[in-house]
Amino acid sequence: MGSSLSNLGTNGSTIGPGLGDIPECCVACVFLYLTPPEICNLARLNRAFRGAASADSVWETKLPHNYQDLLELVPHETHQNLCKKDIFALLSKPLSFDDGNKEVWLDMVTGRVCMAISAKAMAITGVDDRRYWNWIPTEESRFQTVAYLQQIWWFEVDVEVKFPFPAGVYSLYFRLHLGRFSKRLGRRVCNYEHTHGWEIKPVKFMLSASDGQEASCEFCLDETELDDAHGNHKRGYWVEYKVGEFIVSGPKHTTEVTFSMKQIDCTHSKGGLCVDSVFIIPSDLRDTREEES
Repeated sequence: MGSSLSNLGTNGSTIGPGLGDIPECCVACVFLYLTPPEICNLARLNRAFRGAASADSVWETKLPHNYQDLLELVPHETHQNLCKKDIFALLSKPLSFDDGNKEVWLDMVTGRVCMAISAKAMAITGVDDRRYWNWIPTEESRFQTVAYLQQIWWFEVDVEVKFPFPAGVYSLYFRLHLGRFSKRLGRRVCNYEHTHGWEIKPVKFMLSASDGQEASCEFCLDETELDDAHGNHKRGYWVEYKVGEFIVSGPKHTTEVTFSMKQIDCTHSKGGLCVDSVFIIPSDLRDTREEES
C-alpha cells in the first residue's frame, strides 16, 4: 500500500520508476565503468547506490592485478580484515619502503601504480663529501630532504629499482632545481651563488631495463640566453626532466630498471643544483594530467 502511494503524484497521476527502484546489482554493473571518485559521489544518492559502492566485485576491478604485492609493504594486521574498497583507499596513500626512501601509491582516479624515489636512494658521486654535496631539509620535497650540489667536476647520479609493476607503459622523470632555496621572513628566496656550468654542455639522461629496453636524452639545465621579460625560467623552479619510457608487458614478478644522469666533462665544474627525486608514472596518466594543466 505504502509503495503504491509513493508512486502517486500530487494530482493522483502515477509516477514512473525512480533511482530508488534500480536494483543494487544493476547499479554495481554500471559502477564497473566509472572511476572511484565518481562511485563515491554517487554513493550518496540512496541505499542501493551506497551498497553497490561498497561491493567487492566493483572495487576488485579498480585494483591492479598484483595489489597483493603492494599490501606486503604494510603490516598484515593493517589490511587483513579490510574490504576491497578500504584496500583501495589504503593503497591510494603513499606507502613507504626501502627505509622510507621510496614511495608507491595508486592513482585515485585510474588505480594505476605510481612511484617516487628519494635522492637518498640514489648513488651520487661524492655525496658523502661535504665539500661537494649537502643534505637540505625542506617542505618542498615529499621526502622532506634534497641533495644540494655546491660544486663538482664529475657529476653522476645512478639509480636502480626492482619492483612488480603491473603491465603498462611507464615514464620516468628526474625532479631538479637550479639554485639553493630557503625562506626568509616567510617568503621563498633563491640563492644562485653556486649555480654555474650547466649551460656549457648538456646533462645526459639514460634508462635501461633488464629486458633490453633503452632510452636516452640530453638537456641543458641552465639557459644560455635570458628572456628580458621572464629572466631564466629554469632557475628557481622545480623542473621534471623526462628520461624516457619503458614497457612492462604481461605478468612479471619483478621489473628491474636502471637510470642515470651524468655530466662528466671535466673541462669545467658545475654546481648550484638540488636533486630531489625520481618519479615513475604511467605514461598515459602523465599525458592526461599535462593536457589538463
